[in-house]
Amino acid sequence: MPLTINNTSVTDEAIAEEAKCHADSASPLENARRALAVKELLFQRACELGLDVPMTRGAEPAQDDAVIEELLAREVPTPKPTAEECSRYYESHSAKFRIGDLVEAAHILFAVTPAAPLGAIRQQAETTLKQALTAPAQFGALASRFSNCPSAAQGGNLGQLQRGQTVPEFEAAVFKGHEIGVLPRLVNTRYGFHIVRVERRIAGRQLPFEQVKEDIASFLQRQVQHKAVRQYLKVLAGKARISGVDLERAESPLLQ
Repeated sequence: MPLTINNTSVTDEAIAEEAKCHADSASPLENARRALAVKELLFQRACELGLDVPMTRGAEPAQDDAVIEELLAREVPTPKPTAEECSRYYESHSAKFRIGDLVEAAHILFAVTPAAPLGAIRQQAETTLKQALTAPAQFGALASRFSNCPSAAQGGNLGQLQRGQTVPEFEAAVFKGHEIGVLPRLVNTRYGFHIVRVERRIAGRQLPFEQVKEDIASFLQRQVQHKAVRQYLKVLAGKARISGVDLERAESPLLQ
């Protein structure tokens, strides 16, 4: 289906070229069509405002980006977060601002794949967890027997872990609290069910607020800007005639 935005057509060649930037996504062509539609909406709005828009889209990516940045700065201004907002975020997310924390851990992974019987796998994991809690000395043997991770060859040993080395779900479980030994609950991640044993914890240190406040301010501003830009694009899409791609629409700029 041809891609048009307010009677401006986007060529198949342009879509194919843009798709190269989305090769790692599940739908490269669909993502390319969406990205080009959004860019065209922004360029058309920039033209309406009299901004200096390049005649040929994509010929000079740096110029294209500069136009979009100027447009968003004018139409979607984002206030900087206050010191109080930054401090509040720091206090409520203090774990994000620790460095040097180490956890020595081992695990038994019951992997879950799309075709796997989830209920049976969970039941086996729960049964094995009870065994590990009753007889912690058997943890290594249980890992060697049941774990679907290569670490099974080392009795499930993962060595010393730092923050950021594992998936967020696993990190949250092993770094939270002060428990030592086999954790009493299964840890559920995108890979499956884990039985985890914490061997040792080595405490790091908390970074002071003054050292991280600028990073927090930038992060919070990006969050606000991302949300505001999404709303702005919904308004533009709601006013436009678009075919060949589905974009979120908003019929009114008066959005809650």
